[in-house]
Amino acid sequence: MTIRLSLVGLIPNMRFSPGQIVLSTRVQMLARENRLDPGPLLLRHLSADWGDVGHHDRRRNDVALKRGGERLLSSYQVTADLKVWIITEADRSVTTVLLPDEY
Repeated sequence: MTIRLSLVGLIPNMRFSPGQIVLSTRVQMLARENRLDPGPLLLRHLSADWGDVGHHDRRRNDVALKRGGERLLSSYQVTADLKVWIITEADRSVTTVLLPDEY
């Protein structure tokens, strides 16, 4: 599923443009089953709240946010058995919401 929205101005803490937003097949399924709402996770990602990434990835994201040229990765532990990754490509053209085993 592809979501095309102009989010500029709608999210007060938005730190970068997500480009096209894509939900993986399994994320779409979980959303349809009301087992996952990707919206709040996307808002966190766009606000540079990287979630549960390690120190190295957090630092890498912060540098990439300032300089560009590298992807941005967030990881969110939604439940004990459900983790969601959000990846924005280095050129900021696409942001993908997926499960780690779909990478």
